[in-house]
Amino acid sequence: MKAKIANKRKILNDPIYGFTNIPSELFFDIIEHPYFQRLRRITQLGLTYLVYPGAYHTRFHHALGAMHLMQNAVKTLRDKGHEISKPEEEAVLIAILLHDIGHGPFSHALEHSIVHGINHEHISVMIMNKLNDEFDGKLSLAIQIFQNQYSKPFLHQLISSQLDVDRLDYLKRDSFYSGVSEGIINSDRIISMLNVSGGELVVDAKAIYSIEKFIIARRLMYWQVYLHKAVISAEFTLVEVLKRAKTLVQEGTHLFYTSALGQFLENNHNLEDFNTNPELLDLFCQLDDFDIMTSIKEWTKHSDIILAALSQKIIQRKLLKIELQNSEFDPSYVAKIKARASKIYGVDLEHASHLVFTNKIDNKAYNPKKDKINLLYKNGKITDIAEAADQLNISVLAQTVTKHFLCYPKSCVV
Repeated sequence: MKAKIANKRKILNDPIYGFTNIPSELFFDIIEHPYFQRLRRITQLGLTYLVYPGAYHTRFHHALGAMHLMQNAVKTLRDKGHEISKPEEEAVLIAILLHDIGHGPFSHALEHSIVHGINHEHISVMIMNKLNDEFDGKLSLAIQIFQNQYSKPFLHQLISSQLDVDRLDYLKRDSFYSGVSEGIINSDRIISMLNVSGGELVVDAKAIYSIEKFIIARRLMYWQVYLHKAVISAEFTLVEVLKRAKTLVQEGTHLFYTSALGQFLENNHNLEDFNTNPELLDLFCQLDDFDIMTSIKEWTKHSDIILAALSQKIIQRKLLKIELQNSEFDPSYVAKIKARASKIYGVDLEHASHLVFTNKIDNKAYNPKKDKINLLYKNGKITDIAEAADQLNISVLAQTVTKHFLCYPKSCVV
């Protein structure tokens, strides 16, 4: 009797796009791999659900959605006469599928607290290389494209640029799940207007208004969702929790933590450690949001006042008060609040810095110095969107807006 062959050509039902498909058995096997399945347990927007309750979607959702948009983008470019071979198509789809594979729990919080000098792009490449070994070199071209080392730069730009399918998916998806309608964009229209000129990704000029809307939507989503002041308060509190936990562990204080998290609390791992010790990557790939939240729940009962207080603020959603302004905060004002926190919590001023802290956030909707969004006219002329836009002043949106913030317990108001 013949063994039943598993059906790996699955159809998925995405809440944003409807029915999407897994292109081949290779993609099915990559998606089924534990490294990729981990993305089911990493929220796309970190602690944003503390502000927008519906924003609880995951990196797994986003990766599959971005792959779907990439399939549409490849078809568009082929229909316009640009050669994309079958191996190139497979590679660019794998690259976008895996573009976020290196994200740690709660995304960027881990990069600023318990792992230093390593961003998620570094980890993504390491994981891709390891998967490439497991899949007998079938990811080699995808890795080249992901690292912009391939002869067709437009393929990399579809993955990473100021108008890539990554952004097209996360704006639409994050808007849907958060309920913030300002982020809604017409991704179908934009993808249908993609083109290539001189090997670079461009957009047909008649899509100018859709691109203007895209840039505006991105700016509004940053201020209203990604950089919402309560979200900033929550995520920077999480950073302080992890910093405090790491300090305590390395001082010899007993703490509950999962085995995967313990490796990064007990040690000061950097990029070189990951390069010299392959086992670290496996441990990192065991980390997800559950490790962090399970540990923080236990820390709410810890004898360390600072760790317990900060952990309680996250678990109970008693967030630190946050003030925003355009300039740096007066040091004497910060010192006064810190002194009050020191007194209320019974800790010294140095430790009170976990409870009272300042930092800054930046928002730039469009960066013409990086990689421009170029419009292609019928006569072959190429123009940067910032120069061509006539309805909105895109050049103004290209300026960086910086806001300084101060976080502190509400009981410390002076």
